[in-house]
Amino acid sequence: MKTIAFLLHNNFEQAEYEEVNNQLKDKGYKTVLITTNKDKEVQGMQQDVNKGDTFTADIFAKDANVADYEALVLPGGTVNADTIRGNEEAHSVINAINDTGKPLAVICHAPWVLINTGIAKGKTLTAYHSLQTDLENAGANFVDKSVQVDGNLITSRNPDDINDFVAAIDKALS
Repeated sequence: MKTIAFLLHNNFEQAEYEEVNNQLKDKGYKTVLITTNKDKEVQGMQQDVNKGDTFTADIFAKDANVADYEALVLPGGTVNADTIRGNEEAHSVINAINDTGKPLAVICHAPWVLINTGIAKGKTLTAYHSLQTDLENAGANFVDKSVQVDGNLITSRNPDDINDFVAAIDKALS
């Protein structure tokens, strides 16, 4: 059974974790929740502004071993993505997965992280529309579509695109 890891901090867009996680599990994948938060309880958000549910992470980023995962998913949420993009432990996990060529699936505001890790440069990506200028300034080619695959990178715009996002992850792992 292939294992897919999710990496997030706190105040993430709940649908981009929960719905993606549930769909991947329905397809037969095992999932693991990794956090950079100070404790394992993490807070989901609904449309970035209303508190959603809390979830318990399986492991801290500093203890994660990318050899254990076939893919990494980065949910969005403005606060979550902004926190992750400045977090060195997160960068270590993200860069290690990217360096292996394993699928790195990034949705909504999470492509900000691809800027800070240097991964965005020269890539064709999609993201939440407000990130277009940031991505282009970082040397990426921005496209407005539900899912964009460039090598091992899978990017998507928002929760409305989750079905296409999951299908692309599944295809990359098949």
